[in-house]
Order: sequence, then structure tokens, then C-alpha cells
Amino acid sequence: MSKPSVRALASGSFVFLAILSAGAAVFLVLAWDTPLRPTEFGTRGYAIAWSMVLGGVGAVLASRRPKNPIGWIFCGLGLVAGVLAFATEYARWALDVRGGVPPAGVYAAWLVEWIWIPLITGVAIVAAIFPDGRFLSVGWRRAMWVGIAISLVPTTLNALIPHLTVFAGVDNPLGMEGRRVQNAAAASTTLMLPILLVGAASIVRRFRRSRGEERLQLKWLTLSTITVASVFAVYGVLVIVQGTASLEGRHLVWLVWLENLTVLAFLAVPVSVAFGVLKYRLYDIDIVINKAVVYGAIAVFITGVYLVVVIGIGSLIGYASNPVLSAIAAAIIALAFQPARRRAQRLANRFVYGRRATPYEVLSQLSSRFANTYSLDDALPRLARVSAEAVGAERATVWLTGSGLLRPTASWPSDDGVAPLPMFGDDLPPFRPRETGFLVRHQGDSLGAISVVMPASEPLGSTQGKLLEDVAAQAGLVLRNVGLLEDLRASRKRIVAAQDERAKKLERDIHDGAQQQLVALSVKQRLVATLVGTDDERARAMLDELQHDTTDALESLRDLARGIYPPLLADKGLAAALQAQARKSPVLASVEGDGFGRFPQEIEAAVYFCCLEALQNAAKYASAASVTIALSASNGDLTFSVADDGVGFDPTTTARGAGLTNMRDRLEALGGTFEIHSAPDRGTTLRGRIPVPPT
Repeated sequence: MSKPSVRALASGSFVFLAILSAGAAVFLVLAWDTPLRPTEFGTRGYAIAWSMVLGGVGAVLASRRPKNPIGWIFCGLGLVAGVLAFATEYARWALDVRGGVPPAGVYAAWLVEWIWIPLITGVAIVAAIFPDGRFLSVGWRRAMWVGIAISLVPTTLNALIPHLTVFAGVDNPLGMEGRRVQNAAAASTTLMLPILLVGAASIVRRFRRSRGEERLQLKWLTLSTITVASVFAVYGVLVIVQGTASLEGRHLVWLVWLENLTVLAFLAVPVSVAFGVLKYRLYDIDIVINKAVVYGAIAVFITGVYLVVVIGIGSLIGYASNPVLSAIAAAIIALAFQPARRRAQRLANRFVYGRRATPYEVLSQLSSRFANTYSLDDALPRLARVSAEAVGAERATVWLTGSGLLRPTASWPSDDGVAPLPMFGDDLPPFRPRETGFLVRHQGDSLGAISVVMPASEPLGSTQGKLLEDVAAQAGLVLRNVGLLEDLRASRKRIVAAQDERAKKLERDIHDGAQQQLVALSVKQRLVATLVGTDDERARAMLDELQHDTTDALESLRDLARGIYPPLLADKGLAAALQAQARKSPVLASVEGDGFGRFPQEIEAAVYFCCLEALQNAAKYASAASVTIALSASNGDLTFSVADDGVGFDPTTTARGAGLTNMRDRLEALGGTFEIHSAPDRGTTLRGRIPVPPT
């Protein structure tokens, strides 16, 4: 069927329905002064509202989703409700205003008696096939057919009762004689429960197994179902109260208002179905459902307390309307309200979130898990898992910043294919499709990010985004500690590697230098021994060479020793050792800082080698003409700076070499700090500080 034909059919059904509703409205106005019969349900014209809402929703759904049978079923239900509305208002006008003339009013009253049953049956069918128009399985389809067959029993019996009940006092023109038929018809309405249970069980089953888009759609129908169930439960309790106790007139007013509220609540079902099919992403429905469950549970609790105390105890003592019992009930409600509200909230959280934790529970879990409960190695994987489970994400990743990159550190579930991303200042880079990132800060520093990948059919909502922002704010200290731990481990590896490299270099220097010289000395000594007595002149010449070679070997060993720990540093101190190195530098160098005392050996060595490394860098890479080394000691700290007038560089874009990294490691190992200040064509200044322990 083409789209124009579909729209014409859907629009035609609504036009016919509108005509029925208009006719019903005419007879409603004509019989407006006629009071409602005590056996009638709800307010005047409620069936007109039902027909217009059901038919309108059906026409919209059928025209926009013609392959989904839900829209066409609603079109049919709207027509049934329209017939119910027209028959109700026409029967009231014909029977109560015109006194039974014309006789067609009796047949209209007969329709009212049983046509509401197919209406409820159709709503149950919609519940069973919502949202895609298909049953869960063949078994569920068979169960619904069985329910429909059972519903034919009350439909038939209500159509054949001898005396009508809604329009009491009117004989059924098609009825069967006998009291048994009347009683059987009244009892048969309970047979509607199977089809209602099949519809409700189908919703529950489908909701538990649903994911993504389908779960979003089912939440709307769940909201309306909870609303109807809550209102109907309170109404049913008060009906029982009305039937078992002698109450004042004000309680009857309550029932009238609850009947009207129940009528309006039933209208929420087709509206929620329309939203579920067409606009299921429009609102953050989880919060609405959560509040509906809480308020519904509290309403049932208050009604139950009133029923037990005022009606139950009042009936036993013979004072059902005793004001003292009402005061006692109010006191019980006041005392138990908070515990009842907390239990209702837990019930709502469990219903809405299921195994997924509530936002408060997520933050509470993070606090407990990060309070020295788990090692830092385990903290980031758990952070990723909690973040993913909190919002129902397919994957969550925890990132750390470093060297201008955003590096993936932990993912849940594990994803080894995630590559680092470049950072541009403090702004997060663009992530992969469907992935949203949240920046993690601590004391104003950007430490990393938490990103989640949501299902394609369930994008990240505003509440979920706010929750992840709170998680990212709480995770700042954790990422700070993890970053420090990674830096410590990396520095340890670098120190070990530097020590190994230094040992290898020392071994090469000894092998290629002093060892070769000593081997040559040994060979020459053996040769001199053979020349003594045979060629004394040559022996004396070789002894002179041995003396010179021995001096060279000694100097080589001294040079090696100075590289390990300079004797001048141990003897004269830091300033004297640096001044000696400045005199040997190929760049004009000066040392400022005479007159301060000695410091612990490890501190002097750290500053000495850092300044030496900076001096060598200035000579090799900076093309500097002069270098100034400044030393100072104040406030318990030893500080130094090495400034050159070379070409400079950009520290934010230039990778640090092994020399700068080793300088930082040396200082941080002693609790110090290291800073680099440089810019192109403006030279470079390296500053360091080491706290001096009190003696």
C-alpha cells in the first residue's frame, strides 16, 4: 500500500471517529442536566476523551509507522471507544431524558454493557507487542490467543444478561432469563485477568531482556503502567473502604475525584506508546519513572495505613469514623514516612537502574574503593569499569596526559587497539565516533580524561553526562597519584639504565684506555728485562718510555676517577669544582656563588653533575657565546641556575633528551624541582632546587 493510501486510510478512520465523538458530544449536551447513574464509572464524556486520544494516536502511528500494527490497533480501539461514547450518551438521552423513546436507546445501553471488554483486550494486545509490533515468541503469541479466547466468555455473558447493570432497571432485549446468567456475568469479569497478566508479563519480560533503543521505548510504557497501577490501587482500596464502612460524604467526594483521575491515568497509556514509538529520546525518562515509582509506593503506603487503622480497627471497635483513629493514623504516617520513603526510593532505584548503580552509589563506590582499598595498579581499571557500568556504556577508557599526548591507560572491557591522541593545550582532542570524553583535573592541572562509548541506539543523556563529570572530578587525586607512581617507576628505570650505561662506558674506557696502557707497560717491562746486560743503551731508553707511559696511565685512571666523583668536589666543595670545569669549557663560562658552606655529598654531586650537563649542552647544541652558573643557599634550600645566550628552543614542543631527563631525575630523587625556561632566539635558563636537611 502506497504512502498516500496509508495516510488516507488512517485519516479516514480518525474522521469517522470524530463524527462519532461529535454525535456523542451532542447527546452529552442534550442530557447534561440528567444526573449520572450510581452504577456509571467516571465523569461525563470520559469515553469521548478515550476515543479521541486512542484514535488520534492510532492515526499518527499508522501514518508514520504503517508496518507497525500498533497504530492500526489503536485506530480500531479508537473506533470501539467512539462507539462506546456514542452509545453511552445516546442511551442516557434516550432512556433518562426521553423516557425510553426511541427504543434504540435500549440497544445502545446493551452495547455499553459489554463493548468495554474488547477495548481492554486491545490495550493488552498492544502491551504484548509493544514496541515493534511482534510477540516475544510463538509461545507468547499462543498465550495471547488463549487470553483472547477466554475474554470472549465475559463478553458473551455480559451481552446476554437479563438485566443491564450500567443502566440499571433496563431489561436486555437480547438477554437470557435466569439469575444464574446474571451472577455468571458478574463473576466472569475476573476472566479478564489472564489477558491482562499476559500483557503485563510480556512488558516485564521484554524490559528485562531489552537493550538500547528498545529499552528506551519500553520505559515510556512502563511509566504509564506505573501511573495507572498506582492510581487504580488507591482507588480500589478506597472502594473497599467505602463498601465496608459507613463514611461521611466527604469520602464519596474522594472516590469521585479518584475515578476522574483514573480515567485520565488510562489516557497516559496510548500517549506513552506514541512517545515510545516516535519520540523515545525526547526526555530523560529514568528520572520520571523513578519519581513515579516513589510517589506511587508512598501513596499506596498512606492508603494502607489509613485502611488498617481507621477502617480495620474502627470496624472492630464500632467507630469507623472516630477522629482519634484518624489522628493515630496521621501520627503513624508522620513517623514512618521517612523510612517508607527510603524503602520506596530503593525500590525505584532497583526498578529503574536494575544492576546499574544509581549516581549516588557510583560516587560512593568510588570513594570507598579509592580510600586505600585497592592498589594504584588496580585503581584505573576499576575506575573504567565503574564508569561504564554507571551509564550503561559499551566501553570506558581512562586516559593520562604526558609529553603532549593523551595516552589510554585502562579500558573496560579491555581494548588494546586504542591509540594515543595529541593534546592541544588543555582541550580534549576529538575522540572516536560515539565516544564522549570528560576532562580530569586536579588543582587546576589537566591530568587525563574518562571517555565512554555509548550504544548507537542509546546516546549519553544529560543526567549520565553530569554523573561522569562528577566521577571525573572525584578521580583527579587518583590520576595524580597514578601519574606520580608512573613517573617514579619511569625514573627508576632511567636511573637503572643510566647506571648500566655508565658502567658499560666505564668498562669501555678502562678497556680501551688504562687497560691497554697497562698491557703495553707489561710488555715493555718484559722486553727491558731481556735487554739488560745485552743492550744497556736501548734498555735505558725504554725505561724512560716506561716512566712516561706510567705517568699517562696514571692520568687516565685519575680522569676516570674524576668522572665518578671529582676529587676537587670532595676536597674544596661545589663552587671550586664548577669553577675548575668552567675554565676547561670551550664556551666562556663564569660561576657566581662564592662564600657559602658545604652540603651533604649527594646534594653537591647532584648539583655538580646537573651544572656540568647543562654546560656541555650549551657548548654542543645552543651555539652559545657565554654561560653563567649561579649558586645560592637560602631558607634551607640549595638553588642553582645555568643561563646561556644561545639559540633557545620551545619546551612545549621539543622533546626532552636524555640529559635533561637525567637532570630532572637526579633532583627529584632528592625531593627537588627542575624548571626549563627557554624560547627561540632568547637563550635557555635551567633552574633547580634541592631542600637541604637540617644538620
